[in-house]
Amino acid sequence: MHDPRELIASGPDAVRRLARRRYELDVAALDEAHRGRATAQAEVTRLRTEMNRAARDRGRSGPPSEQDKEAARALRADVQRAETAARAAGHRFADLVLAIPNIPLDTVPDGDSEKEAVEIRRGGPAPCEAADARHHADVGEALGILDGRAAARLSGARFSVSRGPGARLERALTDFFLDLHTGEHGYTEQSVPFLVSRDTMTGTGQLPKFEDDLFATKVGDRELFLIPTAEVPLTNLLAQQTLDLRAMPYAFTSRTPCFRAEAGAYGRDTRGILRLHQFEKVELVRVCAPEDAQEQLELMVGHAEECLRRLELSYRVVLLPAGDLGFSARMTYDIEVWLPGSGSYREISSVSDCGTFQARRAGIRHRTADGRKEHVATLNGSALPIGRTVAALLEQGTRPDGSVELPEALVSYTGFRRILPDGTTE
Repeated sequence: MHDPRELIASGPDAVRRLARRRYELDVAALDEAHRGRATAQAEVTRLRTEMNRAARDRGRSGPPSEQDKEAARALRADVQRAETAARAAGHRFADLVLAIPNIPLDTVPDGDSEKEAVEIRRGGPAPCEAADARHHADVGEALGILDGRAAARLSGARFSVSRGPGARLERALTDFFLDLHTGEHGYTEQSVPFLVSRDTMTGTGQLPKFEDDLFATKVGDRELFLIPTAEVPLTNLLAQQTLDLRAMPYAFTSRTPCFRAEAGAYGRDTRGILRLHQFEKVELVRVCAPEDAQEQLELMVGHAEECLRRLELSYRVVLLPAGDLGFSARMTYDIEVWLPGSGSYREISSVSDCGTFQARRAGIRHRTADGRKEHVATLNGSALPIGRTVAALLEQGTRPDGSVELPEALVSYTGFRRILPDGTTE
């Protein structure tokens, strides 16, 4: 969320900067809604003051007459009507402000899609040839460790079942990532709810814009949402708090299932485990003073890259253009892993600097050295999603005899180095 007064005051500059991400800011409508809310609230204040003054005057003049009582009832009704109008004006204003995406940093390149992303660097071994490579779904099914048909019988499309060494590999990756981030990168592991409130979803920017992509449910009389990423509960752990500058940066990690309707993705990645309604992911969240955000972003990208380096996977880092940024992000690096089965790099992690955008929505502040309260900066990134990492390991690790060789870093976690063509391990 933005400070609406700053958007209105900056006018053409805000319009220009948001236009880079193909968002048309209506400054006049925002200004009108801002003034309407202020006017409605001022009327409530005026009427309440008048009602209180009338009550004091009646108390000084003895028992109220019927005329006095009728006047008091009329004034209370006026206050109630003004309060209703003020709430409606507040909702109209909030609807406008909450729908405005974050403003891209000037250092973010222009462009509307991943095609305009700027490659920053490549890492890991050289990409293996794609000519004779196999899709991870074919590899997993041949080994008997992935079963899309069973998942479809249970839940329909865009779900997956892993079994035997495949399930063990997923568990091993989760432990490996968490051990790396908590033991070497300084994150504190958190176990968080998978169902959260509307306010929590709004705090990180999932609502109201992405309601169609979320799974909602009722628990008694409460409305709750299944989390699309652990970013949501991890960031909101600090909601409505004033943080100690000396304790920053805060660094949290968590493994959670993630639930996404993928409403706009039908027809894409229908095979395999790249785009599912339910998947597991290890998430990183950092919270810092705004002036430290760029340094913290680079640090987080390095943490995600280290996962891929130790897994001996080929990858590259790209800087997303303004038009391809997520709603809450002002700058994002995508880390893309090489998938020889499709002959392309595919996103395996997005690491984003959200500036103060989420902190304004969630009410997260810190007290500066001179005692002032300011909003913090929030950052988040995947490190890493389990399914996409499995897909990369299967495609890059397939050997000519049909077996899959795993990296040395995982052996102590899986208990095996290879998955053999018959589904056994050694």
